[in-house]
Amino acid sequence: MSSQPIRFTQFFALALLAIAPRAMAMDAARLPAAISGAMAQAASPQAIAEYRRKLKEYQEARAAFEEEASAYWNSIAEKRRGRNAKRREHLAIGPDDYVLTQPPVYAGPKRPPNPEPEPEHPPRERKYIPVVADLLKAATEHFQFTPQRPSSELEFKRAYARIALAAGLTREQAVRVYAFETGGNGNHDMQAGLEYSRQARAISTAIGYNQLLTTNSVELIAEQGREFVRALTEKAAQLSGAARSAMEHKIAVLKRMVAVARSVPDEWAQHEKLGDTSQGWAIHAMVLDIDVGPLLQTHKLLTSVIFARAKGYTRPLSAAELEMMNLTGDSTGLDMVTMPQALREQVPTANFFQRSGYERNPVAIRHNTVAKLLAITDSRMDSNGRLPGAKELAAAF
Repeated sequence: MSSQPIRFTQFFALALLAIAPRAMAMDAARLPAAISGAMAQAASPQAIAEYRRKLKEYQEARAAFEEEASAYWNSIAEKRRGRNAKRREHLAIGPDDYVLTQPPVYAGPKRPPNPEPEPEHPPRERKYIPVVADLLKAATEHFQFTPQRPSSELEFKRAYARIALAAGLTREQAVRVYAFETGGNGNHDMQAGLEYSRQARAISTAIGYNQLLTTNSVELIAEQGREFVRALTEKAAQLSGAARSAMEHKIAVLKRMVAVARSVPDEWAQHEKLGDTSQGWAIHAMVLDIDVGPLLQTHKLLTSVIFARAKGYTRPLSAAELEMMNLTGDSTGLDMVTMPQALREQVPTANFFQRSGYERNPVAIRHNTVAKLLAITDSRMDSNGRLPGAKELAAAF
């Protein structure tokens, strides 16, 4: 009985040996055709020569453009240094202190496609951007704390409105900036890139009504944290029982966060570096807390108002002007805010950006003067302010 499988195996092996020469012969017959097909797909000498000619034209045109663009952006930086020096000396600033021409735009030939295969490069690894779940996990790990979330979005809006008004912000400023930053329907935990779908990819750590970055949270906790502790201590005095115990624990955690935030020099670069750590993520989690979150959101705008007053600008900031300071930084934003209307009509927005930031900002490119940029900002505030979220925030004031 056992001999049958053996004979079958031997027969099958012999059959394979018989088939193998024929298969090898067929492969050999196909080989020249395969080689000729690959040869046909390879770039011809004429195609390569044409590519190299076009590549040279592109490189020459691009080099000429880069020379022109570098000169332009160098002049932007030079004018900015000049304005800063004048401000320190309390001297008047006029049209000559700005570059009044628009940035050069490349209009030469496009880079030609290479007809020859090029080596494949592995895709550049994207820097991981933490999301709300990461912030909450970090807060638990580093501070044994979970932010107290609002029972509803309206509760957070009411808390924000109460604190914003007490701090001196107007309803118009708070609501219109909210409308611009969140699109008019944002929640307290809305993160940039995840506005419409939790399945999307976060594009930054910006969260909430005024879109605070991790760096903003670290900086505000470092600079305003003691005031926040005082505010929570006053609130704790009005509580009793479990609610008071919870608030006292929150205050103790906040004090520890303040110590961490103040452990580095009070500089944006240092706060940004700390914000990129899990400890920084834990501090950023406070934007979600019903007590600390509204304080952070309020002071994100209030610091710009205080900065403007300290520089002698006493007129109330419009929401669009406040947004410019919120977006570009206080010093740069105030440069635009203090400009008379006639000059706003002349001065290109490029004066207030680094080249890389400007070239990634389609809004500033399309609306390429200060007046146009402020106008489009106001327009978006108008339209987004009609949406339910903005209306609900306005009613909370």
